[in-house]
Amino acid sequence: MSEAMRLNKFISHNTKYSRREADKLIQEGKVRVNGRTHTDLSTKVSYDDTIEVNNNRVFKKEQFTVIVYNKPKGELVSKKDDRGRKTIYDTLPKKFAHFTSVGRLDFASEGLLLLTDAAAIASTLMKSDLERVYYIKTKGSVGDDIIHAMQNGLELLDASKGAHSHSKIKSMSFAPFLSYQIFGSSGGYTKLKVMINEGKNRELRRFFAHFNAEIVDLKRVSYGIIDLGVLKSGRYRFLTNAEYDALRDFLKENKVYY
Repeated sequence: MSEAMRLNKFISHNTKYSRREADKLIQEGKVRVNGRTHTDLSTKVSYDDTIEVNNNRVFKKEQFTVIVYNKPKGELVSKKDDRGRKTIYDTLPKKFAHFTSVGRLDFASEGLLLLTDAAAIASTLMKSDLERVYYIKTKGSVGDDIIHAMQNGLELLDASKGAHSHSKIKSMSFAPFLSYQIFGSSGGYTKLKVMINEGKNRELRRFFAHFNAEIVDLKRVSYGIIDLGVLKSGRYRFLTNAEYDALRDFLKENKVYY
């Protein structure tokens, strides 16, 4: 018997609907499990069950698509914004409107963002320890205290500096950086290249803000083996065959089968 999961998760993993949209469909009585309508959001199902949405059978998704997007500054990684700010979906073609982002880059950050039509893959990549490489520019110099923390990690009971004002995450643990390179300081700013293998909420901004070294520029240039390369800002590309092969190997290692 296959593994049980919540009904909304089953729908979001195998259709274009998000979990929130799946919840609405369930509550509206548009979802049937083995011929019976289910409106309980806590319902659990497996791939042994027959699931129908709007009278259409939902089958296990066997194929997936991943794109690389070079996110410009000034775009939110969100489906919509109640303040009317521009989102990545305003720039991307409409055919990608149902794609899920692998983590986020905040409004003021730029660079490589992965998006996929398979929510399970997005979740697996987001939680992985794959290397992420960033170019950053901070105010001030990078002193011995920052270097020590990059080499040894950092525990903060109060990680509110560098966070959004409405963030509910207060404390944070930072693993040692995998690598870092300081290019030098000029005009009151320092440029660095750093590699980490975590994707926590505004992690780098919180880390450097703790030392009063505010990040003024942040650009992600790689995620695992996938590089931004010469992709222009605001443009996207599909993964290459080699990148898909590497991703499938990674998914098998993590017991995610597509």
